[in-house]
Amino acid sequence: MASFSALSKDKWEFPEYTVEGLKRVPNPESLTVVYAEPGANLTQYQRVYITEPLVAFKKNWQRDQNRNVGTNISTSDMDRGKKAVAELFMDVFTKELENGGYQLTQERAEDVLIVKPAILDLDINAPDSMSATMGRSYSRGSGSMTLYIELYDSETDDLLAKAMDKRVTRNNNYMNLQSRPAIRSQVRRMMKPWAEALRKGLDRAHQETGEEKG
Repeated sequence: MASFSALSKDKWEFPEYTVEGLKRVPNPESLTVVYAEPGANLTQYQRVYITEPLVAFKKNWQRDQNRNVGTNISTSDMDRGKKAVAELFMDVFTKELENGGYQLTQERAEDVLIVKPAILDLDINAPDSMSATMGRSYSRGSGSMTLYIELYDSETDDLLAKAMDKRVTRNNNYMNLQSRPAIRSQVRRMMKPWAEALRKGLDRAHQETGEEKG
């Protein structure tokens, strides 16, 4: 995942091939960019092993949040926030894949695909419950985040594909109370298309060969 810094720039420029030899490919889900190993085949994978997501806030997020009156975000607050986002990610992806007929596992085997995800440039408005005072925060929308994901064969550790996509919540014309449940709901909505993209990619691989899942 050494290419995080290069991929998370505001102005993205993508080469045709990555340093690992993956080729840029079109994707029906309209993710920002997808690379795949030429000739890679996902048909054999019936189970998925998702590693714990890396979560990183946008640069200076803490400083910017603490400029708001009555807000005092500590490092421990940020750690709890990253843990919560990682747990939401696992929940969203687990439900999408299991509903699609794929089994989640934590073992390595011939039929296991390893998914290594990261949430980068996390930029959400601190919920009112994170404030040092009883004041409530209002804002237009709940921010943005960028997914970076890599897919590996679990037996050979061969890098099969990687993708990146940025999601931004739509700003509303009115000010929303940024409660914890409201932000969790917004984060889930941003993550769901990513989970669907992975599930649909696996589905297409099986449909193209006529093999059934499971």
